[in-house]
Amino acid sequence: MKVSENLSITFLVEKPEMSKDGRVPIIVRVTLNGQRTEISLGARIFPEQWDKISSWVKGKSPDAMLLNSQITQTKAKLEKHFFLLTTQHEFVSADMIRRSYKGKLVMPGNPDEPDEKKTFMQAVEFEITRLKEKQEKGLRAKSTITKWESTRTKLEAFFLHKYKKADIPMEIIRPNFAEDMLHYFMVEQDIDHNTAMKYIRNTKQVLTTATGRWIKSNPIRDFRCSYKQPERDVLTIQEIWKIYKKSLIKRMDQVRDVFLFSCFTGLAYKEVYNLTLNDIVIGNDGGRWIKINRVKTGNPEDVPLLPIPEAIIEKYRDDKRCLHSNRLLPVNSNVKYNAYLKELADLCGISKKLTTHIARHTFATTVTLENDVPIETVSKMLGHRSIRTTQIYARITKKKISNDMKALRKKLFFGGKLRLEEQEDDSHKVAI
Repeated sequence: MKVSENLSITFLVEKPEMSKDGRVPIIVRVTLNGQRTEISLGARIFPEQWDKISSWVKGKSPDAMLLNSQITQTKAKLEKHFFLLTTQHEFVSADMIRRSYKGKLVMPGNPDEPDEKKTFMQAVEFEITRLKEKQEKGLRAKSTITKWESTRTKLEAFFLHKYKKADIPMEIIRPNFAEDMLHYFMVEQDIDHNTAMKYIRNTKQVLTTATGRWIKSNPIRDFRCSYKQPERDVLTIQEIWKIYKKSLIKRMDQVRDVFLFSCFTGLAYKEVYNLTLNDIVIGNDGGRWIKINRVKTGNPEDVPLLPIPEAIIEKYRDDKRCLHSNRLLPVNSNVKYNAYLKELADLCGISKKLTTHIARHTFATTVTLENDVPIETVSKMLGHRSIRTTQIYARITKKKISNDMKALRKKLFFGGKLRLEEQEDDSHKVAI
């Protein structure tokens, strides 16, 4: 398939390279100005599955659709590398396209600078690949990869808007790059401030990783990613009680139990979903604890069980659904669970929007801090790396302020007067 007057990108199968099971590799042939190079797609099919005319895998099976999607994406990436190389060099060869696509293009340059050059999107792919490797080892959550893939999409849109290209050399980035990104995300794409900052934070990470590898320094290193603290709803103890006492049908009763379990343990949805009996251990105090690592960060969460979550665990000890799925509780899919929580709020007369996050925030604020559990302890139970993160989750409520001031009043005052401190000479005690 011709991309330009001199460039052709063609997909074909290599029959001489047939494996023992009769499958052949799919390769992409790049031809530029009469020069040719080939790249393996990293996939094999049976020869009869290949449509030679359309250069496409036949059929509508999931495997066929996945391979055809890979073919489309590979072609688009090769085109991007070609057009980018034409902006950097007077002469471009087919082999240069192959090496650029593989991330192995070495260009002569200033001896004081790194020799190997990468485009920005190549650096993004490098970052995502490393995160995927960590995810495979259980060191990162799958949601982290999804967020990074979203960052990649947003960056491509920004590059097209600002540079009229889907990819750029990192050397052309200047300190105003982050400000331009922020303006584009918030004004052109109507993205809220905090989400835009998360995209820029990831961009900074890409450039930090690239520093010393492919660029001398991070041009947006000094840009500060600031976040506006959103209002986070939490339930009051009275609202928790309304949910706890409400008479419900079995389906909603199970949803209520899972929600209350989170309210009294602080566990996020994914942690509750994955819980098994093996995650319940006997602590040094002789009581039962939940001992797990957070899916999102890998940080440990050690939570002593209060009576309500203990009772909920016992309630489902012999539940057929739980036994069949080897789970501690009957947790629905995230989509169903959130839909049922909306229904639960309506049934219980709660005006606040019940979500998987509000339970965690409720544990941090209403259940613990308002009852004088130190924030250091709350932070440890929530699996946070820093107390600063806990301070975001656990707002200081008016009830907490009232409780603290009552304790202070009791400590310092008696009968409306400041308590007298013992003086060396009792005769010099003075009421203030």
